[in-house]
Amino acid sequence: MNIVPDIKTQRIAIKLKPSAEKMVKRGHPWIFEKSILKQSIKGKAGDLAIIYDNKKNTILAIGLYDPYSPIRIKIIQFKKAAQINSEWFNNRITQAKSIRKPLLETATNSYRLLFGENDQMPGFIADVYDSVLVVKLYSHIWFPYLNWIVPHLIQQSGCKTVVLRLSRSLQTESQTYNLEDGSIIYGSLEKEVVVFKEHGVLFSANVIKGHKTGYFLDHRHNRKKVGDLSKGKTVLDVFSYAGGFSVHALAGKAKEVVSIDISRQALEMAKDNASLNTHSGRHTIMVADAFEGLQGLISKKKKFDIVVIDPPSFAKRESEINKAKNSYVRLAKLGAQLVHKKGILVLASCSSRVVAEEFFEICEDNISGYGRSFTLLDKTYHDVDHPVSFPEGAYLKCAYYQLN
Repeated sequence: MNIVPDIKTQRIAIKLKPSAEKMVKRGHPWIFEKSILKQSIKGKAGDLAIIYDNKKNTILAIGLYDPYSPIRIKIIQFKKAAQINSEWFNNRITQAKSIRKPLLETATNSYRLLFGENDQMPGFIADVYDSVLVVKLYSHIWFPYLNWIVPHLIQQSGCKTVVLRLSRSLQTESQTYNLEDGSIIYGSLEKEVVVFKEHGVLFSANVIKGHKTGYFLDHRHNRKKVGDLSKGKTVLDVFSYAGGFSVHALAGKAKEVVSIDISRQALEMAKDNASLNTHSGRHTIMVADAFEGLQGLISKKKKFDIVVIDPPSFAKRESEINKAKNSYVRLAKLGAQLVHKKGILVLASCSSRVVAEEFFEICEDNISGYGRSFTLLDKTYHDVDHPVSFPEGAYLKCAYYQLN
């Protein structure tokens, strides 16, 4: 399969500064430009960077060289030498698929098959929606290897169509070998909106124009949990986007669900997703800034049995961490005012820069600070198809508090 012309790669011998060498020995997948001590030749995107131990001169790891990123080398093979060829990628994908096996035994046909660094494929995402595979690239390093990788992904997933998505930074570059964001690189696509199943509940993803690869698969286990808790309940879903929690709540026989999001387009998708499933509950949408919308509901003295607050990442860079923490403080306080006695407040974060312990502490301090005692029902992290293999790879955390 020729998705791109043959791109010749070369090998670069690399020696690292002692601190970076230590990190690689611990299995960290990133090598920053400033950590490189010696480099045999100037590298191009996708060149194989062979990392040698300073003292023993043995191979420590193999990575892909990225001249466009401050993370200059992204490691794909640790501890020993290997031939990076078609067979190597097939083994990698086979291993990734085996981790997802328990999920695929449920009523689910949507999952993340490759999760970047966490599956030793840095900057490479592969998501399956029914029979459509969406590959998203975040780095130039992968173009030389697409002709090997994509056939194995098709074989392992059984998908009939492959869509290629490119990150914003790649979309602005000319060196993408005539591939554009939303290119269909295998098979055909009747409609850009694909219907898929998540624990028996139907959803849709726009695989050509939707956020990320079309949908956010990572909260699947939490959406199911909220659905299981929702029978006969009133539910508020804040930052609802395409209605993941709302739709599971309605499918779980909630009597009333209110979805809040700043985007009317997202809420229309939430309504469409709800209509894919049989439900008898009332579904209301509120187009509003989440903070203002919550304040408005408090002013009206509204209360719900379950309140889910799942904001987007508030800290995309280091400088935003304090602002993010302040936002979590405000959301915990606002949420605590909207939950009935014995009701449940679900608070989530997808900001990797705010670690789980800090996030949970903020939630608990501010629920208590508002004067409500609580029972912690559960804390959840990543679902099975979003494994974590290094500290920065952990971003998702969610807590269920029953308020007294």
